[in-house]
Amino acid sequence: MENLNVLDIFKALSNETRLNILKWLREPEKNFPAQQAHLPKEVSIEGGVCVGDIQEKVNLSQSTVSHYLSLMQKAGLLEAVRYGQWTYYRRNEETLAKIAKFINEEI
Repeated sequence: MENLNVLDIFKALSNETRLNILKWLREPEKNFPAQQAHLPKEVSIEGGVCVGDIQEKVNLSQSTVSHYLSLMQKAGLLEAVRYGQWTYYRRNEETLAKIAKFINEEI
């Protein structure tokens, strides 16, 4: 598929924690109720969840969570927005739609 590294995506999804993060980010309000606590009220990062909130939920080291999120971002599954010292992640719905189409049509 064009602009889609399928192997990187499947590698990123081959870990239970990374897969759970992607699932939880589908409904960030439900799974991360304290999200965007560091942002001023005038800044909105829709669906974005801070690395610290994700780390707290998965109960792994900050370096491991950052590595996982970076891997998922490089695969195109996540988008990152930096605000001040905090990085917020959200799902990349366009890539997820493309991989779903790929699975449906090619596999």
